[in-house]
Amino acid sequence: MPQKKSSWNHWNLLTKNGRHVWAFKAESKNIDDHLNNADSFSEQELLAFSKDFAFDRQLNPTSADKVYRQQALQNNSSDYTGNKPLAKTPEEQNLIDCLIKGMHYFSQLQSEEGHWPGDYGGPLFLLPGLLIASYISDTPFPRPHQEMMKVYLFNHQHTDGGWGMHIEGEPTMFGTVMNYVSLRLLGINKEDRKLQKASAWIKENGGAASIPSWGKFYLSLLNLYNWNGFNSLFPEMWLFPKWLPVHPSRYWCHSRMVYLPMAYCQAHQIQVPENDLILSLRKEIYNEDFDTIDWAKQRDRVCEKDCYTKQSPVLKWMNLFTNGYEKIRPQWLRNKAADYLLKYLNAEDAQTEYLDIGPVSKAINSICIWHAYGKESAQFKKHVARWYDYLWVAEDGMKMSGYNGSQLWDAAFITRAMLESDLGQLFPETLNKSYQFIDKMQILSEHATHQEFFRHPMIGSWPFSTAEQGWPVADCTAKGLSATLAIQETGLFKKSISDERLQQAVDVILSYQNKNGGWPTYELSRAPEWLEMLNPSEIFADIMIDYSWTECSAACVIALLEIQQRFPDYKDPQIKLAISRGLQFIIQQQKQDGSWYGGWAVCFTYATWFAVEALVLGKEYIDAEPRKDSIAKACDFLLSKQMSDGGWGETYESCAKMIYTQAETSQVVNTAWALLALQAANSSEKEAIQSGIDLLIQRQQDNGDWSQENISGVFNYNCMITYSAYRNIFPIWALNRFYQHKRC
Repeated sequence: MPQKKSSWNHWNLLTKNGRHVWAFKAESKNIDDHLNNADSFSEQELLAFSKDFAFDRQLNPTSADKVYRQQALQNNSSDYTGNKPLAKTPEEQNLIDCLIKGMHYFSQLQSEEGHWPGDYGGPLFLLPGLLIASYISDTPFPRPHQEMMKVYLFNHQHTDGGWGMHIEGEPTMFGTVMNYVSLRLLGINKEDRKLQKASAWIKENGGAASIPSWGKFYLSLLNLYNWNGFNSLFPEMWLFPKWLPVHPSRYWCHSRMVYLPMAYCQAHQIQVPENDLILSLRKEIYNEDFDTIDWAKQRDRVCEKDCYTKQSPVLKWMNLFTNGYEKIRPQWLRNKAADYLLKYLNAEDAQTEYLDIGPVSKAINSICIWHAYGKESAQFKKHVARWYDYLWVAEDGMKMSGYNGSQLWDAAFITRAMLESDLGQLFPETLNKSYQFIDKMQILSEHATHQEFFRHPMIGSWPFSTAEQGWPVADCTAKGLSATLAIQETGLFKKSISDERLQQAVDVILSYQNKNGGWPTYELSRAPEWLEMLNPSEIFADIMIDYSWTECSAACVIALLEIQQRFPDYKDPQIKLAISRGLQFIIQQQKQDGSWYGGWAVCFTYATWFAVEALVLGKEYIDAEPRKDSIAKACDFLLSKQMSDGGWGETYESCAKMIYTQAETSQVVNTAWALLALQAANSSEKEAIQSGIDLLIQRQQDNGDWSQENISGVFNYNCMITYSAYRNIFPIWALNRFYQHKRC
């Protein structure tokens, strides 16, 4: 990738134990020194950001992660020198060359620590939350960071003036108000032409009073909304008996850990004082005079462009009760609840080294800790230091990531992809570094407070990102285990992950299985599904409990099948029962058309690949006819969606609408998932498979990369997220499987 943008080189990614921090003009690789040169800049250098990070979202709103990739290639530009296998035919040689080129390219992006840093952005409401924390606490980011954030926010503004909830989404009130306010907090004048268009969009669509509840919360903190217009989160609910189905400890952990700090902020009515900026903003984002708004009537008002889930009658009744309670609540009981919330927040900070479970809770937790202990407190300073772990620089500017990275997840995936055939063993250094990283990321101890604060046991598990962040995930544990077994099977390296640790991972996977036979994400489902009627978000679905998912279940089934080959006598009855129940769950989730819905990527091609893979490998654990019928229906579904060029392509609307929505052009990631499934099923439609393989080969660039196409990830049905590594991992995997099948 040619070096074109001079100011890209002012930003360097520093890593330590999987941690990512972008430093401005870094003179040292010491991650703790990343702000040392943040004040060393000229105005001319900052002005160059707008030119050098110019980005046209009309071409593709998903950035290609060019800044990191350019630097990685500059630092590791050696040519592949391995012994390339010689094929019998030109077609097979072309396939081998393509695979080696693809693996070589991607291996150069690997960090010295063994993982693959990458862009994990996409949601457009994350950075505003962090900027609000920065503003409230009077803890501004360094000027270079601020300028890069402005660049990012403007780069993702639609031509009509609005912003979506995510980078591919149409403008929403939530996205537009949050990003408009953010730019004002960053110092952009209200007379700016782009901001005037945004202000007009907001007012033409009803004004900020119709922002969804999460937006109401953030605006309340900024004194741009009245707390009386925000439905009570009833902090006292945390004092309820823990056996009640509605106790917040039973919520899905991401919801629990977002509404926890929200409840603390509401309990204390945290709000910045009025100033000229706040008074001006009230005029810029409302149609009404701010002081005359009937706030109680705004509680349930939501712009039609934002409303994804509607309030249930049960939630409306509960809000009626809790809002009424706010008028008579005993202060001593509110204080007791707030004290408990703070204790829980402190535990979460300690358990995650102040990273917290995700970016939304990270920003709000920071506000809570600032409020409780002050700006100069050690606790708040630890929070601020971790703000930078969530920031990522790409050619579209500086964004806030959807996690502190996808380090373990990507490393496990690419390891399995490379080892699908023995071609991957031509890259022993890459595999060895990956193995050492996977080794270091396994979680080997419990937190002292894990039982007190409702954490699932985690010894032997793997996280999505880093062990330091410390939230274990069922399918990440499965993928970590699968990758470890694949590496150890090669016999290339000293076995640094012991049999005991592998068995601990198995124990964790078994502990995650839900009563319905499926596997959730972070924790067992702790409440009945009717709790979803209390979902207050308006913008997300299925957030109240940790549901079983097809992809998570398939990943866990596959890992258990693989471990049985390694340890046939270890917990044999329990594992066999778990596999059988898991496969039954997967079959039950299949739709009439033969597909499976994907809850964590786009979308039906993704989940269908996972499901088929598990069903094919689990042939001894399920009746033959239902299994064969299920696989055949899945193949028919995939073949029916193949496009004229041989590829497959879905848009994010498949996730939101839960109906297969074909993209205008095929996508290499969707194509790879479909091909992996069809090859696993040994589909007789060899020409269809060959057409898909040909498309992946044709789309590969000369350097071994593939172009960034549509966004690939999703969460909670309605918000998309970038996985920049997917465009490399899955084409490599699909091609490698094709090569292996050709040889057999």
